[in-house]
Formats: sequence, structure tokens, C-alpha cells
Amino acid sequence: MTLIDPAFQSPEKAGEIARNAEAAGTDYIMIGGSTSITREKLDETIKKIKIDSKLKVIIFPGSSETISPLADAIYFMTLLNSSDPEYIIGHQTKAAPLLRKMGIETISMAYLVFSPGMTVGRVGKAKLIPNDGVDEAVGYSVAAEMLGLRLIYLEAGSGASQIVNPEIIKAVRQNVSLPLIVGGGIRSRESVRAVSEAGADIVVTGTIVEQVDDVTSALQPLIATLRTDK
Repeated sequence: MTLIDPAFQSPEKAGEIARNAEAAGTDYIMIGGSTSITREKLDETIKKIKIDSKLKVIIFPGSSETISPLADAIYFMTLLNSSDPEYIIGHQTKAAPLLRKMGIETISMAYLVFSPGMTVGRVGKAKLIPNDGVDEAVGYSVAAEMLGLRLIYLEAGSGASQIVNPEIIKAVRQNVSLPLIVGGGIRSRESVRAVSEAGADIVVTGTIVEQVDDVTSALQPLIATLRTDK
């Protein structure tokens, strides 16, 4: 999946990124991440992405304001290792009635943030899971499955200098049957291979598409590696 944050580029640029990511072989567009996105900009960005590509768009919300009826689905996510109840259930409570009226598909997801955490760790007031915190990560993940959530997202943070420890991914994979999404710090074929071989079902790239001029050329080798590994 390719993550596009509307806070960092115009709707026109987002559409261009989506078109080039599709050409590279990405499967879905995730949109969101920041807490400062207005609904108007979110709507305009989704419109442009859908004009410029055929990919489905899933909202990756930064807050209860990051919702739009124009997307195909939204992660109804809970930051389980936050120290602030707002990110565990508060934003969800605020958004739920609006989402039901919109009729958008909601996909329940456990969101776990690992060291270094980056901006999401700071904003979400996460009690960061250390890079050797295997038991802690497994505990959260098993709890998420028991709670009936449908996905688990293991996140090192956008622009992180390191990926989630593959040993942690492997341990989580061995203890839960839920699909695993892994993101943060993934910008090379080696990092894609590491998280894929450890058990990630979905790999998210985001920062890289904001930093390069040729999105297709940047993503193609990463996606090719993932396809080969799977």
C-alpha cells in the first residue's frame, strides 16, 4: 500500500503520486496520517486520486476529523499503546455516528507504535514498544485478536530510521491469525524483504513517495521484491 498524506502536497500532486504508484504496482492508496487535515482538503485529495487512478482509497485517520464519504473504506483504528484514552476510544466515539451515517466501510484495526515512533508516537502519546519488546508486542496483538479486531498494524513511524524488528513481526505472526500491516522506515528492497519474510501481509510505504521525483521508479523495485517473496 502507498500512504499519501494530504498535509504535505496539493490534491493535484496527490493524484499524480497515486497514478505513478499504480503504475509501479501498488494495490491500494492509504490517505491520511496527519491530525491537521481539513475535511475539505481530504475530500479534494480523494477526488483527485480517484480521477487519476483506479485504486481503492482507504482513510488512515489521524483524528476523528479525518473522515470522508468519498473514500472506499476507513481504518477504525485504536492506538492500543497510547497513554491517552482519546487515541484508544475517544476519537472513535466521536467519529462513529458520522461514519455510520456516511455508510463508509469501517475496518477495525489495532495500531501499535514502536520505537522510534516519530511524529505519530509523540502526537498519539504512545508508550513506545522497544525494538526488543517481543512479549509486549505479542501481548497487545493477542489481546487485539481476542477483542475481535480485524487487522494489526505494526508501525515504526513515518520517516523512521529503522523498521519494526523482524523478530517482533515473526513472533506476532506466530501468535495471531489476523492480517499484519507493517510500516515505517521501509525504503529499500532489503527492508521490504525483511518485513515480508518475517510475516507481514501488507507493507506500507509513505515518506519515500514524498521525497522522490520519479515515484514509479522508486516503488517498482520494492514492490517487485514483495511479489517475489510472496
